[in-house]
Amino acid sequence: MSIRPLGDRVVIKRVETEEVTRGGIVLAGTSKEKPQEAVVIAAGPGTAEVKMEVQVGDKIIFSKFAGTEVKVDGQEYMILKQDEILAVIE
Repeated sequence: MSIRPLGDRVVIKRVETEEVTRGGIVLAGTSKEKPQEAVVIAAGPGTAEVKMEVQVGDKIIFSKFAGTEVKVDGQEYMILKQDEILAVIE
């Protein structure tokens, strides 16, 4: 199954990073914040008013409370509007 976003929406997958404290302790997944970095998996066609500025494969930073989390075939994704994306990492 695949996800095809509509309009100016994008499907992203969070980039999982291992977080280590100053003392060298690796934090477990439940005790740390979810990352705000992700990779664009799919992008909609845009709208007459909104030209899509991101494309598949772009690494992005998005708003902390953005989007909707979905689970497809056991994988977790987020669907959000392009205006909730803050920056593209180059």
